[in-house]
Amino acid sequence: MKASKGSIGRAVDQPGAQIRFYLFHGPDEAQSRALGDRLLQALGATRFVINAGAIKSDPAALADEAGAISMFGDKRLLWIEPAGDEIAAGVEALLQASAAESPAVAIAGGLRKTSAVLKLAEASDEAVAFASYAPEGADAERMVIDVGRRFGLKIGSQLAAMIAESCGNDQAIVSQELQKFALYADASPQSPKELSPDAVEAVGAELTEGNVPRLADLALAGEMQELADELARLRHSAEGIPVIRALQRRLGMLAPARARIERGDRPDAVMASLGKSLFWKDKALVEKLLRLWDAKGLATVAERAGRLERDLMLSPVPDEEALGQELLSIARAARGRR
Repeated sequence: MKASKGSIGRAVDQPGAQIRFYLFHGPDEAQSRALGDRLLQALGATRFVINAGAIKSDPAALADEAGAISMFGDKRLLWIEPAGDEIAAGVEALLQASAAESPAVAIAGGLRKTSAVLKLAEASDEAVAFASYAPEGADAERMVIDVGRRFGLKIGSQLAAMIAESCGNDQAIVSQELQKFALYADASPQSPKELSPDAVEAVGAELTEGNVPRLADLALAGEMQELADELARLRHSAEGIPVIRALQRRLGMLAPARARIERGDRPDAVMASLGKSLFWKDKALVEKLLRLWDAKGLATVAERAGRLERDLMLSPVPDEEALGQELLSIARAARGRR
Protein backbone atom coordinates (compact mmCIF):
# COMPACT_ATOMS: atom_id res chain seq x y z
CA MET A 1 0.00 0.00 0.00
CA LYS A 2 1.07 3.56 -0.62
CA ALA A 3 1.57 5.54 2.58
CA SER A 4 0.92 9.27 2.84
CA LYS A 5 2.90 11.91 4.69
CA GLY A 6 0.23 11.84 7.39
CA SER A 7 0.17 8.06 7.81
CA ILE A 8 3.82 7.02 7.47
CA GLY A 9 4.73 7.94 11.06
CA ARG A 10 2.10 5.60 12.45
CA ALA A 11 3.11 2.89 9.97
CA VAL A 12 6.69 2.76 11.27
CA ASP A 13 6.07 3.61 14.93
CA GLN A 14 3.19 1.11 15.27
CA PRO A 15 4.07 -1.48 12.61
CA GLY A 16 1.31 -3.86 11.61
CA ALA A 17 2.00 -7.55 12.19
CA GLN A 18 0.86 -8.35 8.63
CA ILE A 19 3.40 -6.03 6.94
CA ARG A 20 6.28 -8.01 5.41
CA PHE A 21 7.94 -5.40 3.25
CA TYR A 22 8.66 -1.68 3.58
CA LEU A 23 9.92 0.33 0.60
CA PHE A 24 11.28 3.77 1.40
CA HIS A 25 12.28 5.53 -1.82
CA GLY A 26 12.66 9.01 -3.24
CA PRO A 27 15.43 11.61 -3.44
CA ASP A 28 15.72 12.22 0.32
CA GLU A 29 17.50 9.00 1.31
CA ALA A 30 18.31 10.45 4.74
CA GLN A 31 14.59 10.58 5.51
CA SER A 32 14.11 7.06 4.12
CA ARG A 33 16.91 5.76 6.32
CA ALA A 34 15.47 7.58 9.36
CA LEU A 35 12.10 5.90 8.77
CA GLY A 36 13.89 2.56 8.64
CA ASP A 37 15.61 3.34 11.94
CA ARG A 38 12.27 4.26 13.55
CA LEU A 39 10.82 0.97 12.34
CA LEU A 40 13.82 -0.90 13.75
CA GLN A 41 13.29 0.75 17.13
CA ALA A 42 9.53 0.15 17.14
CA LEU A 43 10.03 -3.54 16.37
CA GLY A 44 12.73 -3.86 19.02
CA ALA A 45 14.69 -5.69 16.35
CA THR A 46 18.28 -6.01 15.20
CA ARG A 47 19.34 -5.03 11.69
CA PHE A 48 20.21 -7.96 9.39
CA VAL A 49 21.79 -6.63 6.19
CA ILE A 50 21.13 -8.41 2.88
CA ASN A 51 22.90 -7.38 -0.30
CA ALA A 52 20.62 -6.52 -3.22
CA GLY A 53 22.97 -8.38 -5.56
CA ALA A 54 22.48 -11.57 -3.57
CA ILE A 55 18.70 -11.25 -3.92
CA LYS A 56 19.04 -10.62 -7.65
CA SER A 57 21.07 -13.80 -8.15
CA ASP A 58 18.82 -15.85 -5.83
CA PRO A 59 15.32 -14.32 -5.53
CA ALA A 60 14.22 -17.00 -3.08
CA ALA A 61 16.89 -15.86 -0.59
CA LEU A 62 14.81 -12.96 0.75
CA ALA A 63 11.74 -15.10 1.48
CA ASP A 64 13.94 -17.84 2.96
CA GLU A 65 15.67 -15.38 5.28
CA ALA A 66 12.36 -13.77 6.26
CA GLY A 67 10.90 -17.19 7.08
CA ALA A 68 13.86 -18.34 9.15
CA ILE A 69 13.49 -18.44 12.92
CA SER A 70 16.34 -16.75 14.78
CA MET A 71 18.56 -19.14 16.70
CA PHE A 72 18.41 -16.90 19.79
CA GLY A 73 14.75 -15.93 19.45
CA ASP A 74 15.47 -12.23 18.86
CA LYS A 75 13.57 -10.13 16.34
CA ARG A 76 15.25 -9.14 13.09
CA LEU A 77 14.59 -6.52 10.42
CA LEU A 78 16.05 -7.51 7.05
CA TRP A 79 17.73 -4.39 5.64
CA ILE A 80 18.44 -3.92 1.91
CA GLU A 81 20.43 -0.82 0.91
CA PRO A 82 20.91 0.42 -1.73
CA ALA A 83 17.96 -1.24 -3.45
CA GLY A 84 16.22 -1.04 -6.81
CA ASP A 85 14.32 -3.15 -9.31
CA GLU A 86 16.96 -5.88 -9.07
CA ILE A 87 15.18 -7.09 -5.90
CA ALA A 88 11.68 -7.18 -7.47
CA ALA A 89 11.62 -10.96 -7.98
CA GLY A 90 12.79 -11.47 -4.39
CA VAL A 91 10.11 -9.12 -3.03
CA GLU A 92 7.44 -10.91 -5.05
CA ALA A 93 8.57 -14.23 -3.54
CA LEU A 94 8.47 -12.71 -0.05
CA LEU A 95 4.93 -11.39 -0.51
CA GLN A 96 3.76 -14.77 -1.85
CA ALA A 97 5.42 -16.84 0.89
CA SER A 98 3.15 -18.78 3.24
CA ALA A 99 4.69 -17.11 6.32
CA ALA A 100 7.35 -14.61 7.34
CA GLU A 101 9.00 -14.30 10.75
CA SER A 102 10.96 -11.12 9.90
CA PRO A 103 9.89 -8.11 7.82
CA ALA A 104 12.21 -6.51 5.28
CA VAL A 105 12.93 -2.87 4.52
CA ALA A 106 14.49 -1.56 1.31
CA ILE A 107 16.10 1.88 1.07
CA ALA A 108 15.95 3.05 -2.53
CA GLY A 109 16.68 6.35 -4.22
CA GLY A 110 14.49 7.76 -6.94
CA LEU A 111 12.28 5.15 -8.60
CA ARG A 112 10.23 5.60 -11.77
CA LYS A 113 6.46 5.16 -11.60
CA THR A 114 6.96 2.09 -13.78
CA SER A 115 9.38 0.52 -11.26
CA ALA A 116 8.58 -3.15 -10.71
CA VAL A 117 9.44 -3.15 -7.01
CA LEU A 118 7.39 0.04 -6.45
CA LYS A 119 4.34 -1.48 -8.18
CA LEU A 120 4.63 -4.60 -6.03
CA ALA A 121 4.83 -2.62 -2.79
CA GLU A 122 1.97 -0.27 -3.62
CA ALA A 123 -0.33 -3.09 -4.76
CA SER A 124 0.11 -5.35 -1.72
CA ASP A 125 -1.71 -5.10 1.61
CA GLU A 126 1.35 -6.72 3.17
CA ALA A 127 3.73 -3.94 2.07
CA VAL A 128 4.19 -0.22 2.71
CA ALA A 129 5.70 2.18 0.17
CA PHE A 130 6.58 5.80 0.89
CA ALA A 131 8.39 8.42 -1.20
CA SER A 132 10.74 10.70 0.77
CA TYR A 133 11.32 14.26 -0.39
CA ALA A 134 13.54 16.85 1.25
CA PRO A 135 11.34 19.03 3.49
CA GLU A 136 11.14 22.77 2.98
CA GLY A 137 9.85 25.70 5.00
CA ALA A 138 7.43 24.72 7.75
CA ASP A 139 7.92 21.02 6.93
CA ALA A 140 11.65 21.37 7.57
CA GLU A 141 10.97 23.04 10.93
CA ARG A 142 8.60 20.23 11.91
CA MET A 143 11.20 17.66 10.86
CA VAL A 144 13.78 19.21 13.22
CA ILE A 145 11.25 19.42 16.05
CA ASP A 146 10.18 15.78 15.55
CA VAL A 147 13.77 14.49 15.39
CA GLY A 148 14.64 16.54 18.46
CA ARG A 149 11.71 15.06 20.38
CA ARG A 150 13.09 11.58 19.81
CA PHE A 151 16.33 12.69 21.51
CA GLY A 152 14.47 14.40 24.36
CA LEU A 153 14.87 17.95 23.03
CA LYS A 154 12.13 20.59 22.98
CA ILE A 155 12.95 22.93 20.09
CA GLY A 156 11.21 26.23 19.31
CA SER A 157 10.09 27.03 15.78
CA GLN A 158 12.64 29.79 15.14
CA LEU A 159 15.58 27.71 16.36
CA ALA A 160 14.32 24.70 14.40
CA ALA A 161 14.27 26.78 11.22
CA MET A 162 17.88 27.88 11.81
CA ILE A 163 19.04 24.29 12.40
CA ALA A 164 17.21 23.05 9.30
CA GLU A 165 18.77 25.75 7.13
CA SER A 166 22.25 25.16 8.52
CA CYS A 167 21.97 21.43 7.82
CA GLY A 168 20.62 21.93 4.30
CA ASN A 169 17.32 20.30 5.42
CA ASP A 170 19.18 16.95 5.48
CA GLN A 171 17.64 14.76 8.17
CA ALA A 172 20.81 12.70 8.60
CA ILE A 173 22.84 15.81 9.40
CA VAL A 174 20.06 17.20 11.61
CA SER A 175 19.96 13.95 13.58
CA GLN A 176 23.74 13.93 13.99
CA GLU A 177 23.78 17.49 15.35
CA LEU A 178 20.77 17.06 17.63
CA GLN A 179 22.41 14.01 19.22
CA LYS A 180 25.32 16.28 20.19
CA PHE A 181 22.93 18.89 21.60
CA ALA A 182 21.04 16.23 23.59
CA LEU A 183 24.26 14.99 25.17
CA TYR A 184 25.26 18.55 26.05
CA ALA A 185 21.86 19.30 27.61
CA ASP A 186 21.68 15.88 29.33
CA ALA A 187 18.35 15.35 27.57
CA SER A 188 16.58 12.06 26.90
CA PRO A 189 13.05 10.98 25.95
CA GLN A 190 12.51 10.17 29.63
CA SER A 191 13.90 13.55 30.74
CA PRO A 192 13.23 16.10 27.96
CA LYS A 193 14.99 19.46 28.02
CA GLU A 194 14.48 22.75 26.18
CA LEU A 195 17.17 23.40 23.56
CA SER A 196 18.46 26.95 23.89
CA PRO A 197 20.27 29.12 21.35
CA ASP A 198 23.17 29.24 23.83
CA ALA A 199 23.53 25.45 23.67
CA VAL A 200 23.51 25.53 19.88
CA GLU A 201 26.19 28.22 19.93
CA ALA A 202 28.28 26.36 22.50
CA VAL A 203 28.17 22.94 20.82
CA GLY A 204 27.31 23.73 17.25
CA ALA A 205 29.55 26.62 16.28
CA GLU A 206 30.50 24.77 13.13
CA LEU A 207 26.85 24.06 12.37
CA THR A 208 25.87 27.72 12.13
CA GLU A 209 28.30 28.13 9.23
CA GLY A 210 26.68 25.25 7.32
CA ASN A 211 30.01 23.58 6.59
CA VAL A 212 28.65 20.35 5.14
CA PRO A 213 26.69 21.98 2.27
CA ARG A 214 29.52 24.49 1.88
CA LEU A 215 32.02 21.74 1.00
CA ALA A 216 29.86 20.67 -1.94
CA ASP A 217 29.35 24.24 -3.14
CA LEU A 218 33.05 25.07 -2.94
CA ALA A 219 33.86 22.00 -5.05
CA LEU A 220 31.28 22.83 -7.73
CA ALA A 221 32.43 26.45 -7.83
CA GLY A 222 36.08 25.47 -8.33
CA GLU A 223 37.28 27.23 -5.15
CA MET A 224 40.34 25.00 -4.70
CA GLN A 225 42.09 26.83 -1.87
CA GLU A 226 38.99 27.45 0.23
CA LEU A 227 37.96 23.84 -0.26
CA ALA A 228 41.37 22.53 0.77
CA ASP A 229 41.34 24.75 3.87
CA GLU A 230 37.83 23.62 4.80
CA LEU A 231 38.70 19.94 4.34
CA ALA A 232 41.76 20.33 6.55
CA ARG A 233 39.75 22.09 9.24
CA LEU A 234 36.93 19.55 9.22
CA ARG A 235 39.03 16.43 8.72
CA HIS A 236 37.96 14.83 11.98
CA SER A 237 34.34 16.05 12.09
CA ALA A 238 32.94 15.89 8.55
CA GLU A 239 31.39 12.58 7.57
CA GLY A 240 31.42 11.46 3.96
CA ILE A 241 27.79 10.48 3.38
CA PRO A 242 26.21 13.81 4.51
CA VAL A 243 28.69 15.74 2.34
CA ILE A 244 27.91 13.59 -0.70
CA ARG A 245 24.20 14.02 -0.12
CA ALA A 246 24.62 17.77 0.10
CA LEU A 247 26.41 17.57 -3.26
CA GLN A 248 23.62 15.41 -4.71
CA ARG A 249 20.95 17.86 -3.54
CA ARG A 250 22.75 20.71 -5.26
CA LEU A 251 23.14 18.63 -8.42
CA GLY A 252 19.46 17.75 -8.23
CA MET A 253 18.63 21.45 -8.36
CA LEU A 254 21.18 22.34 -11.06
CA ALA A 255 20.66 19.48 -13.53
CA PRO A 256 17.03 20.16 -14.56
CA ALA A 257 17.64 23.92 -14.56
CA ARG A 258 20.69 23.57 -16.82
CA ALA A 259 18.77 21.19 -19.12
CA ARG A 260 16.12 23.88 -19.60
CA ILE A 261 18.76 26.45 -20.49
CA GLU A 262 20.26 24.09 -23.07
CA ARG A 263 16.79 23.60 -24.55
CA GLY A 264 16.62 27.36 -25.13
CA ASP A 265 14.97 28.80 -21.99
CA ARG A 266 16.30 32.15 -20.79
CA PRO A 267 18.53 31.85 -17.70
CA ASP A 268 16.60 34.55 -15.82
CA ALA A 269 13.32 32.71 -16.48
CA VAL A 270 14.88 29.46 -15.24
CA MET A 271 16.12 31.17 -12.08
CA ALA A 272 12.68 32.69 -11.48
CA SER A 273 11.07 29.26 -11.83
CA LEU A 274 13.20 27.89 -8.99
CA GLY A 275 11.15 30.14 -6.71
CA LYS A 276 10.84 29.02 -3.11
CA SER A 277 13.07 25.99 -3.64
CA LEU A 278 16.07 28.36 -3.78
CA PHE A 279 17.24 30.07 -0.61
CA TRP A 280 17.84 33.75 -1.34
CA LYS A 281 21.48 33.65 -0.16
CA ASP A 282 22.20 30.91 -2.71
CA LYS A 283 20.88 32.79 -5.75
CA ALA A 284 24.23 34.25 -6.89
CA LEU A 285 25.99 30.92 -6.38
CA VAL A 286 23.37 28.97 -8.37
CA GLU A 287 23.55 31.49 -11.23
CA LYS A 288 27.33 31.06 -11.26
CA LEU A 289 27.13 27.26 -11.24
CA LEU A 290 24.57 27.21 -14.07
CA ARG A 291 26.99 29.24 -16.18
CA LEU A 292 29.94 27.06 -15.18
CA TRP A 293 28.53 23.57 -15.70
CA ASP A 294 26.74 22.05 -18.69
CA ALA A 295 24.27 19.14 -18.43
CA LYS A 296 26.87 16.56 -19.43
CA GLY A 297 29.33 17.74 -16.80
CA LEU A 298 26.66 17.70 -14.08
CA ALA A 299 25.67 14.16 -15.06
CA THR A 300 29.29 13.04 -14.80
CA VAL A 301 29.65 14.55 -11.32
CA ALA A 302 26.37 12.91 -10.23
CA GLU A 303 27.56 9.51 -11.46
CA ARG A 304 30.88 9.82 -9.63
CA ALA A 305 29.15 11.02 -6.45
CA GLY A 306 26.78 8.03 -6.56
CA ARG A 307 29.68 5.64 -7.01
CA LEU A 308 31.58 7.19 -4.09
CA GLU A 309 28.48 7.06 -1.89
CA ARG A 310 28.07 3.34 -2.56
CA ASP A 311 31.76 2.72 -1.86
CA LEU A 312 31.61 4.59 1.45
CA MET A 313 28.41 2.85 2.53
CA LEU A 314 29.83 -0.59 1.82
CA SER A 315 33.20 0.14 3.41
CA PRO A 316 33.54 -0.89 7.08
CA VAL A 317 35.83 2.10 7.67
CA PRO A 318 34.91 5.59 6.32
CA ASP A 319 37.49 6.79 3.80
CA GLU A 320 37.93 10.51 4.43
CA GLU A 321 40.72 10.70 1.86
CA ALA A 322 38.49 9.38 -0.92
CA LEU A 323 35.92 12.08 -0.14
CA GLY A 324 38.52 14.85 -0.15
CA GLN A 325 40.11 13.63 -3.37
CA GLU A 326 36.74 13.48 -5.14
CA LEU A 327 35.77 16.99 -4.02
CA LEU A 328 39.13 18.37 -5.15
CA SER A 329 38.75 16.59 -8.51
CA ILE A 330 35.37 18.27 -8.97
CA ALA A 331 36.90 21.63 -8.06
CA ARG A 332 39.72 21.13 -10.60
CA ALA A 333 37.17 20.28 -13.29
CA ALA A 334 35.19 23.41 -12.40
CA ARG A 335 38.31 25.59 -12.67
CA GLY A 336 38.96 24.13 -16.10
CA ARG A 337 35.54 25.37 -17.20
CA ARG A 338 36.16 28.98 -16.29
